[in-house]
Amino acid sequence: MYVRRLELTDFRSYSRAEIDLDPGPSVIVGPNGYGKTNLVEAMGYVATLSSHRVSSDQPLVRVGAERAIVRCAIVHDERELLVELEIVPGKANRARLGRAPVTRARDIVGALRLVLFAPEDLALVRGDPAERRRYLDDLLVQRQPRYAGVRADYERILKQRNALLRTAYLARKVGGTGGRTGDLSTLDVWDSHLAQHGADLIAGRLDLCAALGTHVAKAYDAVSAGRGEARVGYDARSWLESGQVSLDRVAIAERLGEALSAARPSEVERGVTLVGPHRDDITLTLGEMPAKGYASHGESWSLALALRLAAFELLRGEGIEPVLVLDDVFAELDTGRRDRLAEMVAAASQVLVTCAVEADVPRLLAGERYVVGEGEVRRGR
Repeated sequence: MYVRRLELTDFRSYSRAEIDLDPGPSVIVGPNGYGKTNLVEAMGYVATLSSHRVSSDQPLVRVGAERAIVRCAIVHDERELLVELEIVPGKANRARLGRAPVTRARDIVGALRLVLFAPEDLALVRGDPAERRRYLDDLLVQRQPRYAGVRADYERILKQRNALLRTAYLARKVGGTGGRTGDLSTLDVWDSHLAQHGADLIAGRLDLCAALGTHVAKAYDAVSAGRGEARVGYDARSWLESGQVSLDRVAIAERLGEALSAARPSEVERGVTLVGPHRDDITLTLGEMPAKGYASHGESWSLALALRLAAFELLRGEGIEPVLVLDDVFAELDTGRRDRLAEMVAAASQVLVTCAVEADVPRLLAGERYVVGEGEVRRGR
């Protein structure tokens, strides 16, 4: 799979941009702040319907414009598919596949498989659990697009359940101990929905973590030149007191339902859902120690890179090789890690590298060259 052409209208800093791409390695070079990352961010948005840089759509639309449009021509098995996406902040995005409109924007997920490694990925190791959950869920959706619906349904149910708990909390706070407590009569129904949809999401995550384990260990060993053993696991302490849980969704739903019942007094007291996959985490260890708080700067970079390379290898091993994007990462790596990374990815069907200093990019990845200037992109030599 590779991206043959990308067209942007009113996306980020571009009023309009067009770029024709080739298979194999390509380098997108230009000064910082001129829009290199905006190009690969647009591709990432087509792949996941989210940005790796911001949590809302508003910054994606050029200042003064009402909407942004991204068109991406994708080639797979010698067939080309055009994906068109209209981003309208505050409203539902609209999309087309092969020039035919789709019912929901999330129906385009799976058309482009893409793995993007960026400086922000250091947060996968050093940041909050939300960063690691997002990594897992984005990969889960790329691996099995149906999880886009599972994820959306769970978030909708969680939002409604939190609203009910919040209303009850505020009523209790205003009414005092002898006053109103709020209507919680429908909480059992929401508990059942949350347990069922949460179990589906958790089962997918557990299966994914198991599949990632070998790839993460192998990638870390290669990037770090054998200096440590990396492991990945799933932390479900918000709803699982101890022991292991099977991948059976019924068993998980039962455990999750029991945990919701046990946590209800605390949830009513605090006005928020305290149990479920939205509070789970990924465990990352190097040797016998947790990576967060113990890994050095270089080790953290190697582990973050290993997580992305593991995602790439997992997707490639399941039939469709994804596009690989390395966004301004070589400046953050020492010479040894640069060369080892280049050796690992040089044979990929398409590798897109962004950089401010072209000398930072190893020769193995010095393919086609694109120069980014003031609001324009041109093929250069």
